[in-house]
Amino acid sequence: MGLFFSLLANLFKKGDDKPLPIESIFKLPSPIPKFPPGDGFATGVIDLGGLQVCQISTFNKIWSALEGGPDNKGATFYEPSSIPDGFFMLGCYSQPNNRPLFGWILAAKNVTNNSFSSHSSLAKPTDYSLIWNSESKKIKQDGGNCYIWLPTPPEAYKPVGYVVTNSPEKPSVEKIRCVQSEFADAIEVDRWIWGLDKKINTSNINMYETRPKDRGVNALSVSTGSFVVQNVGATADVSLVYCLKNTKNNLVAMPNLSQVEALIQAYSPVIYFHPDEAYFPSSVDWFFQNGALLYENGKESEPSPIQPNGSNLPQGGSNDDLYWLDLPKDDSSKERVKKGDLAHSCAYFHIKPMFGATFTDIPLWVFYPFNGPARAKVGIFNVSLGKIGEHVGDWEHLTLRVSNYNGELKSVYFSEHSGGQMIDASDIEFENGNKPVAYASLHGHAFYSKPGLVLQGSGTIGIRNDASKGKMMMDTGIAPMVVAAEYLGPVVVEPMWLNYSRKWGPKISYDITNEINKVRNVLPKLLRGPFDKFVRGLPNELLGEEGPTGPKMKNNWSGDEKY
Repeated sequence: MGLFFSLLANLFKKGDDKPLPIESIFKLPSPIPKFPPGDGFATGVIDLGGLQVCQISTFNKIWSALEGGPDNKGATFYEPSSIPDGFFMLGCYSQPNNRPLFGWILAAKNVTNNSFSSHSSLAKPTDYSLIWNSESKKIKQDGGNCYIWLPTPPEAYKPVGYVVTNSPEKPSVEKIRCVQSEFADAIEVDRWIWGLDKKINTSNINMYETRPKDRGVNALSVSTGSFVVQNVGATADVSLVYCLKNTKNNLVAMPNLSQVEALIQAYSPVIYFHPDEAYFPSSVDWFFQNGALLYENGKESEPSPIQPNGSNLPQGGSNDDLYWLDLPKDDSSKERVKKGDLAHSCAYFHIKPMFGATFTDIPLWVFYPFNGPARAKVGIFNVSLGKIGEHVGDWEHLTLRVSNYNGELKSVYFSEHSGGQMIDASDIEFENGNKPVAYASLHGHAFYSKPGLVLQGSGTIGIRNDASKGKMMMDTGIAPMVVAAEYLGPVVVEPMWLNYSRKWGPKISYDITNEINKVRNVLPKLLRGPFDKFVRGLPNELLGEEGPTGPKMKNNWSGDEKY
């Protein structure tokens, strides 16, 4: 009977009594693959040039706020556990309570080959500053009161993280280590973790995830997994912590080609297309072989067929409008090529170092011969915007972010028109093991992690981005093509089309006013004013038909994603 009444009590629990998402630990659906042999990839430890670091993802809970922050669910603060012998804590970890626990923090170990000085690359703090405490705060909390301490580093050292306790007594200086200044670099705030309010309120304390300020293929800054406190009324940088730096500037932790192939097979996404989609991807070769033309400014009447491997495309230069690509001339071929060739399409993979070569970013690019017309939602009306949004040639991408410490997929970037979202693996749908699922929006092909409508606008008026799980899909792990991995040298040969710097479609001017008026005239008069205001805010890429440049011309080719 006791079990019956216990189950009955759980059935009638109030909503507030439901377990928080963070009370469950997220793991990828399938084990991390066993990788082919190599040098330093997925070995657990990375040498930054006299400072070894490892990634800790097991924690002991210190304190929880049960309100405030994202979704008003609070946040939890942890201390890393199971730190290997010889390694030391660099800081505590924090995460919002609105998602499963899936995080990491670096621990560090001094090694003797420090080239900067005879001093250790790690040092105990000399003291602590109390940055914030919850004593006087009227908030729901678990674990007593919270105290966040910033280590006071010795001269020539920097703090990388905080110590979080539930006692007003200062922690022992043995608790944490600071790093030699040569191993420290600047951070910037990333996503919001927690604050006293339901939304970010700069008049109160806020805590954020951190990321290196300097990011990209050649950047040496190393993410630590720590957080930063922005405390109202504090002096300029009293609570500032640092990230690390790969002073060795080595790539030993990057995967070799065999390991890259294993990563692609393990984590290559599955893309679902909307049931009403008419314009599908193709391979670049298929686009060339089926009548795509190269135009030259001043010789528009004499376009050239493109060689199957793109060998006659102009190389180098800049996006100067001297050349552009277009669909075949005859209407029948043009309409056929517009629809793409999903059955023989493929994804193009670029492998590059991130965060001082402690992570591997794998952008995978998908090519569409044609981007379809945009659709708008105006109140209860759904209308086509005519030619607005159409253009020849459409490059879209997803980026896999993999830890070089253990080869685990940590997050995926979903490109969405001129921006995108970096989403933790814990918030992603998976199929067939560890393959992330992406949804391509109708006609515009922006990628989303979940099906549904995303309205690009404000209120009830905006561009529709409809994503749904249709029958047509693309497994990017089938016939993948690695087109670039600069750090591997000549091992990967780049296709000639990759170094074509001009547009993949023509620039065509048409009467935008006429196209807009066609839509405006079918709307009730009450909605025409709001519609006019919406049109004035349309992004430039929608106002005119113009093809994009290729993957290598994008800022994220050598830099970080835009998120």
